Amino acid sequence: MSARLDWEDPTLREWDCTVLSSDPEAGIVLDRSAFYPGGGGQPPDHGVLLWQGVQTRIVDTRKGDDFYLIPAPGDPVPPTGATVRGAIDDDRRSTLMRTHSGLHILCGTVFRDFGALVTGGNMQPGEARMDFNLPEVPPGFKQALEDAVNAEIAADRKIVARVLPREEALLIPTLVRTQDALPPLEQPEIRVIDIVGLDVQADGGTHVASTGQVGHVEVVKVESKGRQNRRVRIRLSPGI
Repeated sequence: MSARLDWEDPTLREWDCTVLSSDPEAGIVLDRSAFYPGGGGQPPDHGVLLWQGVQTRIVDTRKGDDFYLIPAPGDPVPPTGATVRGAIDDDRRSTLMRTHSGLHILCGTVFRDFGALVTGGNMQPGEARMDFNLPEVPPGFKQALEDAVNAEIAADRKIVARVLPREEALLIPTLVRTQDALPPLEQPEIRVIDIVGLDVQADGGTHVASTGQVGHVEVVKVESKGRQNRRVRIRLSPGI
C-alpha cells in the first residue's frame, strides 16, 4: 500500500514521490501520498501532481488494493516510474480537518451529556450533520449544545492520533460511538483519535492538533428524523 503521509503528518501539503502505476481511467498510485483518500464521512482531498512542467489535477480517490488518485477528465497523467511533486488543496483540507474535529467534539459532548450514540453523519468543508439516537431533547437544547461545544473548543484540548494494537484498542469503552455502522476493527492495529479529556474513538480521518483550532461552531438546526433520532446540523466560522 502507498505510505500514508496524511497519517504521519496531517499538516503536510507538498512532497516528492514516485508513480507506481498510472492510468487515466483506473487512476494513479503513488509510493507515498498525503492525499486523504476519503472515509468515515470525510471526503477525499483535492490537489495536483506536478511533473515535467505538466500539472495533473486530482479530484477524487478510488479505494481498491491500493489508493487510486483520480485525475480530472482530460488531464494528462504522469507515466509509471515518474518522479512527481504532490500538492494538496490547503484550504479544502484544512477546513475539512477543522470540520471533522468539530464533529468529534459534538459527538463527545452529546455522549457525555445525553449518552446518545451516533446513527449517521456527513461533512463537507465547513459544515456537517450528525444524527443521534436521542428520542427526547430538553427545552433550549440547541443553544445549550452550541454553548457546550464551544466551551470545549475554548478549553483548547489536545487532539492526539494514536495507532494501537487491536487488543489494547478494544479495551477502550468508548472506542465505537456509532449505533449501527461499525468502523473496521479486525485489523491488527487500530487508529484512535483522542480529544484529551473528552472523547476517544476509532477514526481514520485527519484532524487539527487541538480543539481551539476548530474555531467557533454554530448549531444551525436540530431536526427530528423519526421517533428515535435527532439530526444536528453545524457550521464552522470561516476562519480561526
